[in-house]
Amino acid sequence: MDSRESAFWVRLKANRWAYTFTILATLAVGILIGTIVSYGVKGKEGQKSSDATPLTIPAPQQLSNTFSQISKQLEPTVVNINTESSIKNPHHRRSVHPDPDQEEGGEEDNQFQDFFDKFFGGQGGQGGAEAGTIRQRSLGSGVIVDAKGYIVTNRHVVEKADRIRVKLQDENPASPGHDAKLIGMDQETDLAVIKIEMDHPLPVAKLGNSDGMQVGDWVLAIGSPFGLQETVTAGIVSAKGRNIVPNRQFQSFIQTDAAINPGNSGGPLVNMAGEVIGINTAILTETSSYAGVGFAMPSNTVAQVYNQLIGPDHRVARGSVGIEFSPYPNPAIAHIYGSGVTVQNVTSGSPAEEAGLKVGDTIIAVDGKDVKTGDELVADIASRRPGSKAKLSFVRNGKKEETTVTIADRSKLFAGRLGEEDENQSEEAPKASKFGVTVHGVTPEMAERLGIVGTKGVVVQDVKQGSFAEDLGLNRGDVILEVNKQQVNNPADFTKIESSLKSGQDVVFLVRPRGSRAQDGTIFLAGTLP
Repeated sequence: MDSRESAFWVRLKANRWAYTFTILATLAVGILIGTIVSYGVKGKEGQKSSDATPLTIPAPQQLSNTFSQISKQLEPTVVNINTESSIKNPHHRRSVHPDPDQEEGGEEDNQFQDFFDKFFGGQGGQGGAEAGTIRQRSLGSGVIVDAKGYIVTNRHVVEKADRIRVKLQDENPASPGHDAKLIGMDQETDLAVIKIEMDHPLPVAKLGNSDGMQVGDWVLAIGSPFGLQETVTAGIVSAKGRNIVPNRQFQSFIQTDAAINPGNSGGPLVNMAGEVIGINTAILTETSSYAGVGFAMPSNTVAQVYNQLIGPDHRVARGSVGIEFSPYPNPAIAHIYGSGVTVQNVTSGSPAEEAGLKVGDTIIAVDGKDVKTGDELVADIASRRPGSKAKLSFVRNGKKEETTVTIADRSKLFAGRLGEEDENQSEEAPKASKFGVTVHGVTPEMAERLGIVGTKGVVVQDVKQGSFAEDLGLNRGDVILEVNKQQVNNPADFTKIESSLKSGQDVVFLVRPRGSRAQDGTIFLAGTLP
């Protein structure tokens, strides 16, 4: 040890207090530094975790699996339907009135949806036009009701289709599907039956009794809205016996708030027993999409129509006795003539006339079963086969009487005088006429929606393929206001003008196009009658 180091320790030992203080100070600084470092580390860890309890995923449980069970049961029976058809381009020959130089836009440009779209929506998608022709595609749904491949759908899904293809739910989405054959259609109920050929039995949906459904009952709607297969929506029955289309006595619907969109048409409405109690047919909407109100044809009606469509004639024959009555109950009539269905007119040569019924008679029962409304009477008589007999009970001058009538075929009995189509022809085309067009009067509701003053004009109900009207570009839903400067106020005016024209004469229609309002203007459609 050198002299300098020895001197340092001598001095330090001489001052024990200074020696002790130096050691304690060194220890204190070390502890302080360790505390600060430890606190910093704990602070950072506190940002990552706290006293919160970690989340855990419980084992799968079925709190209420009724909907899922029904869906699994019914989905294999529900099919997607694609159709293709060729229609003539209605726009390439049109000019707007009163400005003939202005080009008319397509129907897709119209912001206003016409009366037909209000209920049936726009489901078609159009391809390119060639030589004035459009390839039109539409989507819909259907339900298998027979293992041999018989499928129920809507008439408006498959009518006038050149090709119908059906895709099953368990098939590859890329699969083209199966070609289907049209078995039969019914215009009155908008129902149709198609069939696909398979080498194995198909799953079948169970049909339920729609009469047992009550307002408030849960229902599911299954189908392919917008082409999306295996779509299930839930709702309740919001009304029954809903009539939405004028002059359609056999379209009495179940109303539901289960979401129904374009493409759902023809799919089943199902109860909580997994039974089909309706075929989804229409929606009430201003946008062609779901707005909270949908309509399904009751299964009891579906069964009656289906059983006739698969028969040898592939058509629906409805009974009639040949009377007319007020479509709306009137307390004053009931007060004077009594409760029941009071006869307003008896068709000449009809079963009712032959049985002795007269204007003012009030029908109160059919084969002993009471009838209180015209709808009840029509439903009963229409369900009977032409040629069968029924006993009518009625009141005349306060006295109850009875008579037996032979049921006639409704389509043949009324086709001539009411302008209805013969159902032997109606499945293919409208009743023949010079123009090839079927029209009906403008109802107050149509007039309000179309912006028509009063109820002037007639609405095109159907256009025969290859007809003069189709060549001119008349479409279903167009409103005909004039023919050759002659105002058309009703179907009778239209028929009178039509019958007065001969081959070779020029014909000019003044038309308000489908979907347009008064402020959108009218157009001329003109040509020479062949």
